[in-house]
Amino acid sequence: MTTDQHSPDELSRFAELMRNEEEFPGIADRIDPAVRRRRRRRALIITIVVIALILCAVGGYTGWALSAPVAAPAAVSAAPHVAAPAAATVSLPSSGASAISVSGADAYLGPTASGIWATSGSNDPRPIASISKLITALVILDAHPLADASDPGPTITFDKADHDLYDKYYVMGATIAAMPTGSTMSLHDALATMLIPSASNYAEAVSTWAFGSQGAFLGAARAWLAANGLSGTTIVEPTGISSRNTSTPTDLIALGKLALAHPAIAQIVATPSLTLPGPGAMHNTNGLLGTDGITGLKTGNLGENSYNLLYSASLEVGAGEPLTVVGVVLGGATRETVNADVVRTLDSVRSGFHEVPVVAQGLEVGSYSTPWGSTARIVVAEDASIFTWSDTPITVAIQTTTPKLYEDGEQVGTLTWTAGPQTATARLEIDGDISPPTEWWRLTHPSELGAG
Repeated sequence: MTTDQHSPDELSRFAELMRNEEEFPGIADRIDPAVRRRRRRRALIITIVVIALILCAVGGYTGWALSAPVAAPAAVSAAPHVAAPAAATVSLPSSGASAISVSGADAYLGPTASGIWATSGSNDPRPIASISKLITALVILDAHPLADASDPGPTITFDKADHDLYDKYYVMGATIAAMPTGSTMSLHDALATMLIPSASNYAEAVSTWAFGSQGAFLGAARAWLAANGLSGTTIVEPTGISSRNTSTPTDLIALGKLALAHPAIAQIVATPSLTLPGPGAMHNTNGLLGTDGITGLKTGNLGENSYNLLYSASLEVGAGEPLTVVGVVLGGATRETVNADVVRTLDSVRSGFHEVPVVAQGLEVGSYSTPWGSTARIVVAEDASIFTWSDTPITVAIQTTTPKLYEDGEQVGTLTWTAGPQTATARLEIDGDISPPTEWWRLTHPSELGAG
């Protein structure tokens, strides 16, 4: 029997298997090698297609995961609080009466500072002594004005009646200066002699020359006081030797401002000393000139517990332009105590203005964080301070921007402080780098992708 022949039994079994093909699918494959090969090729193709589809899906996911955007780093920030500095205490005399006005600082001290900012004691009229001579000079100049501080004005010739005033005021114990009969002097120099050494004989002589008589002068003085709103001031003679020459602290502040606004008067009262033919060498009775920025104005005293000083000062406090101060002290015990009180007052005003440190470089005010664990700090890039007065509240605002690179040193905003009229700023920058997510993190965190 050849290899391609089958026995009857084998043929019978084959026929039986074929009849049962529907009942046993694939049974023929076990018999026919060609069928089996076809089946294997089909299965292989299907497997390859499935694997290809799986690989395509995996590749597509991988490509998406590795390139999908991620959420920007989350920023958290808060402006640092700055406590208000300690309140300044303005030192005013504890006895007598005083007032002070400060111009150029309304933005710090309030809108009333350039009027009457602070007072002590009552505002009742008190004897003003030789401060009266400042009123006398202004009344004279109202009738005989000078063009400017350098204008000498008209020439005055002193006669014997004027010369006799020297003896009159000498006997009264007033300050005097030589006035030879027949001597001449410009109005400017005569006013300087009246104001700088406070010569009483010059006050009466020049006021009589200006108006013809003391009665006419006093009428002009009353009219001038009324015109300038100085209703709390009374003048009965030109020198201040009478205790009936009185004024209030508020009136004297106004008087001081009028004097400073007059170029010739402002220049004269700021002169420490001068020498003129006739009176010779003279020194200003205001020994505080040049101390603490004091520029004038006029002393006046009638003895113990009646020492007065109407003063002006150009006060450097660090606020740009100097502040203009006009102040007055009435009824001081001695010249020395009055001077000490004035210096103390000015120093207390000056020390109330100060630079307040508000932040130090490197202070952390926020941070950036990412879902993949990379973080960086937001820090202040520089020290900052703000100029202010006393306990003025200091407010702070923070402004941040979205970084471009999230790299160390990149500027990401500013802090801005405000105190009264002043502001100060400091830059904010990143401390550290935000690293991008790793490939593994991207592949294993699909739910956090696509949020950019």
